[in-house]
Formats: sequence, structure tokens, C-alpha cells
Amino acid sequence: MSSLILPNNDGGIHEYSLQPATVWNKPTSPLTARRAYAAAHVIPRITADNTPGAPAQLDWDSTLAYRHELWSYGLGVADAMDTAQRGMGLDWVATQELIRRSGAEAAAVVASGNPATAGKTVRDLIACGAGTDQLDIAALATGAAGLEAVINAYREQIATVTEAGGKVILMASRALAKVASGAEDYLYVYSTLLQEVEQPVILHWLGTMFDPALAGYWGSDDVSVATETFLSLIRDHSQKVDGVKVSLLDADHEVALRAKLPENVRLYTGDDFNYPELIDGDKNHHSDALLGIFAAIYPAASVALQKYDAGEGTQARTILDSTRELGKHIFSAPTFYYKTGIAFMSWLNGKQAGFQMVGGLQSGRSVLHLVKTFELADQAGLLADPDLAAQRMSSFLLVNGAGA
Repeated sequence: MSSLILPNNDGGIHEYSLQPATVWNKPTSPLTARRAYAAAHVIPRITADNTPGAPAQLDWDSTLAYRHELWSYGLGVADAMDTAQRGMGLDWVATQELIRRSGAEAAAVVASGNPATAGKTVRDLIACGAGTDQLDIAALATGAAGLEAVINAYREQIATVTEAGGKVILMASRALAKVASGAEDYLYVYSTLLQEVEQPVILHWLGTMFDPALAGYWGSDDVSVATETFLSLIRDHSQKVDGVKVSLLDADHEVALRAKLPENVRLYTGDDFNYPELIDGDKNHHSDALLGIFAAIYPAASVALQKYDAGEGTQARTILDSTRELGKHIFSAPTFYYKTGIAFMSWLNGKQAGFQMVGGLQSGRSVLHLVKTFELADQAGLLADPDLAAQRMSSFLLVNGAGA
């Protein structure tokens, strides 16, 4: 059993002993009781200029291997989303390449006959964010011209995702939040796009805890008013909406919204605090999942979903609950830096050569925050090789002046 000396919040130190590795079995058939996408992060080339404002240069082998890892556990991948640092270091040039490469890899998995993904389509395996981040918001026109610029930017990105074979996720747009004067502008933009898409899409509502620039989305700061606008859009275009991803970290709101959706429209929870009970559901409905935290807890998440398939709901819920404290910690305020915890766990688990992120975002969390991430990941059984994780944690502390 590995052990190491870790710093305390009060300036002291304590010895921490890791538990033995937990075995999380991969599925031998596709997951069916819940539909789940893990929002994957990206891994930069270690020798690239990974500093704020620099163009993103990815380690494609490691980045795509992480997606194959998620697929091997029966999960779909939500790519080019905020977990992948859209709007926080991942520029549109790199995003286009990510979407293209991930789509090609998903097609290869479909053709491979892997039992965990048997019968799945590329759209089942990969859903990609289409947004407007190629626009220069500072130079964006106001009024009708601004709205048309937003629509055209969305069209370009929708085409990129569609050509790659993935399912389109219509991401919330900072540009639209800037130029829209009210709910009618949101309805105009989204209705135009939904009329044009060839296949159903996922609508994404991202709260201000993830991106403060999205304040007043759907035309109101009042969530109840915004929700009615959102619902009216979905009802008017329900055949073009596969589902909605809601990331407001408000379980009561999600349950109420879920009950009001048209029967054919899924609710993919984006609540990284309350996902256990939302996925578990009530006597009438459950949420599916499109979660950033699943990129960190994917082995446990997969086994929980396997338990739901086997009719063992109590065991499934217990597994999800066992990861909750880790999720709450990784997504603690300021929540938009949660990506740092995802990348840190990837590094601890040997999935990337160094603890780096595009845009220098590895500095987004403190040493003590990452120490707690390490401890909670161990307690949830999510350090695949405890010896490797302990070695890497020790080296991280040493470099940061906190090593014994």
C-alpha cells in the first residue's frame, strides 16, 4: 500500500495511505437503461506554448486515446464542449480538428464490433458542441446584423460537426447573449437553426457558474421566465430536439423541467453536484447524462449504468453516491475552473505525460485544492494505479514547494 506526506490547510502535514486499486469491470454489451455522454477534456502537447492566449496545440495521440478509453466503458463522448476548454484556451482552429478527428475515431469504433458499443452509431458515440466562438465579440454588430452573424457562425460549426458524423450540441453562445435584446431574439436564432438541421440536436443551457458571460440567457435573469421561453422553443420544434442538457446545478429545477418536456425529448443532466439522484430518477422520470464529471469518474459511472441495466438500481445509486463528494469538490466555486481537476486526475492516472492544459489552465486550482482532489479520488476508488498516482502526487508537491 502506497503512502505519502500531504500538506494540511493549517500549514501542517499528515501521512496519507492509499487504498488498493478498485476493479471496475467494462461492459460486455451496450448500456441501455440510461444514455450517457462523458464530456472529455483535451491534452496539450507538452512542449507547446501552453500559455494564456497562445493557439492550442494538442497531443492528438493522448487526446484521442482518452476518448477510446471512455468508449471502452460503453459511454458516449461529448466533445468540443466546455470540458474541452471551449472559450478557455481551445480556439476554433483546434476545435475543428478535434471534431474531425474524434468523428473519424468514433467511426472506427463502430466498425470494430467492440461488444461495449455493438449496434451503436457514430452519433451515439460522439456528440460535439457547435457554437459561435469563431466570432470576435468585441467587433460584433448590434441588432439584426448581429443576430445574422450569430446564425451564420452556428451554421459553420453545425456543418463541421455534421460532416464529421457526430450529433450536434447547440452550445450556449456568448455572442448571442451580447446581441440579443430579449426572448424573441433567442427564439428567432434557435428556431432558424432547428428548422435547418437534418437530424435532431441537443440544446445546451449553461449557467453563469460555468460561464458568467451567459447571464440573462433565453432573454431573462429570472430562471422561471427563461425556462418558459426554453420550453416554448422545444415544444415548437420537438422533432428536431433529441434532448436538452441543463447545467444550472439546481436539481429541483431540473426535475420540474424534465416533467414538462415532450415525450420524445430527453433531459441530459449537466448537474455535476446532484447527478446521482437525477440519473436514478423518480417513479415517473429519470435524467440521462451529459456530464463533465463523467470524464473523471467514468469507470464507476459505467459500472453504475451496468447495474441499472441489470435491474440493480440500489447498487447503481450507491456507486454514483460514492463519487458525489469528488464531483462537488472538482466543481466547487469558481466552477469554471473544474477542468483543472479533470486534467489533474487524468495525469494522476497516467493518461497524459504531464499536468498541463491549453492556455495554462493548470494554474486554475490551488495546491491544497488538488491535494483534496487526490484524496477524494482515492476514496472513490478512482486511482487506477495507486503507486503511480502517489509517485506523481509526490512529484507535484515537490515541484510546488510543498513536498516532504
